[in-house]
Amino acid sequence: MTGFGLAEAPLGNGRVVAEIRTVNQRFLDVRIKLPRELADLTLFSEQIVRERLRRGRVELHLRLEGVAFEAGVLDKDRARAAYRALAELRDELSPGAEVPLSLLTAVPELFSPTHAPQMEVSRESTRLAIDRAIRDMDAMCRREGETIAADMRNRVTAVRESTEQIVERATTAHRALHQRMRERLEKLLEGTDVEFDPLRLEAEVALLAERTDITEEIVRLKSHLEQFEGVLLASANEPCGRKLDFLLQEMLREANTLSAKAQDALISQHAVAMKVELERLREQAQNVE
Repeated sequence: MTGFGLAEAPLGNGRVVAEIRTVNQRFLDVRIKLPRELADLTLFSEQIVRERLRRGRVELHLRLEGVAFEAGVLDKDRARAAYRALAELRDELSPGAEVPLSLLTAVPELFSPTHAPQMEVSRESTRLAIDRAIRDMDAMCRREGETIAADMRNRVTAVRESTEQIVERATTAHRALHQRMRERLEKLLEGTDVEFDPLRLEAEVALLAERTDITEEIVRLKSHLEQFEGVLLASANEPCGRKLDFLLQEMLREANTLSAKAQDALISQHAVAMKVELERLREQAQNVE
């Protein structure tokens, strides 16, 4: 299920801003991007996300706004050494040229790292910002889930209607089959000396009706529909995507079987309409956790 969340938490005289987005994916794939000042909290941030989410491709971006950290302490000895090295290089390559102090900004670790107490505050602010962003994203996903559930219920109703139409047609299909075979035999025997045998006709019709009987498929299909509706009603806060996908696979199998067995055009039409709705349901189920 797709979602987006944005939240912040105070840190020093600034704040940590967390932005999280997720797109549907079968497994959980977490990608973290943090500012340099919070780089040590990458694994900590990923752990928070993995504890809260179960699947999807998740992208979490954190950024700092305002003066979140106090200025670090300049390492003067390191700065002097770096400047002397630059001056010596200047004397060798271009004597008399100016060596601007701005070149020192490219020297790594020129300022002492954040001390431990400030890092603990950073951890707490980061955790709070991520938690709030996930809650914001969950609210969006919940609204999307309600829309998907409503669409699924409508499609389940359409599948149930097709099933009832198939059941209704199946009750008259046997008589229609009997009539077609009788008319065909009478036409074939017309003008010949072969006597029409109604008992033989009944035996053949009974044998064909047994091969085309779809009672078992209809019973299983109705059972799967009831289970599917039960999962939709009972799984508001629990993962149910895989269970729904399994039930839809079984319903498609039953629909394919009864479509192949039924020797009736109307039943085939209803079965095709049913399979269209089941395929659409299966596409929606891929978006459900």
